[in-house]
Amino acid sequence: MEMLGELFADYWLYMIIAVVSAYLISSVNTSIIVTRIVKHEDIRKLGSGNAGFTNVLRCVGKGPAIVTFVGGFMKGVISILIPYIMTAGMGSDPHDQQIRTIILYLGGLFAVLGHMFPVYYKFKGGKGVVTTASVMLLTDWRVLVAEVIIFAVFFLITKTVSKGSLMCAAAYPFVAAALRLLDSMEILGAIAPIKDPTPMFIVCVFLLTFVNGAAVIIKHKDNIKRILDGSEKKIVSKK
Repeated sequence: MEMLGELFADYWLYMIIAVVSAYLISSVNTSIIVTRIVKHEDIRKLGSGNAGFTNVLRCVGKGPAIVTFVGGFMKGVISILIPYIMTAGMGSDPHDQQIRTIILYLGGLFAVLGHMFPVYYKFKGGKGVVTTASVMLLTDWRVLVAEVIIFAVFFLITKTVSKGSLMCAAAYPFVAAALRLLDSMEILGAIAPIKDPTPMFIVCVFLLTFVNGAAVIIKHKDNIKRILDGSEKKIVSKK
């Protein structure tokens, strides 16, 4: 609890800047912009209605989908780089670095929420999968490696992007917290981003990533319905 008290007492301004900047930056939706430029239509009225990579790939094309992917990924990168630079003057000891990392996780979470509920587009955005991937990379690259493996396995088995994404979202908080727990036990010391993480830090990591993962799952509610009734589309190679 001492860590949380210090965080809110001494670093509240950093947290506000991280949250607000991440949300406003990520509210810019690349899929909506590129679809309007290419097809003069709203991607939210095409296909599944999702303002994200997969729907752009199906309805607009590979080029716009790549632009959408890069845009979604860069949201998380920029949103975390801002508080990263802002907190560069903090101490290098594990305690200070844990506080700094929590601020980065906060920026990442609101980057995902900004993508999902963009203030510029009546709060109707994408599902946050790609942005979440970039948050994983910048907060703990090991999580992204594990999640890519999870996604690949489920996608190869089901040929369905949404099923792989849902499994990754559900696993996110457990993978993130488990790796930090292993760090605290000095099992992964050689590749640990932070040495000797405290129990409170691990709990904060779990809670922040849990909210992120839960938000991704909630945004997939229509996909879940289609999965249950067997109508969810698969991605298969064309002959």
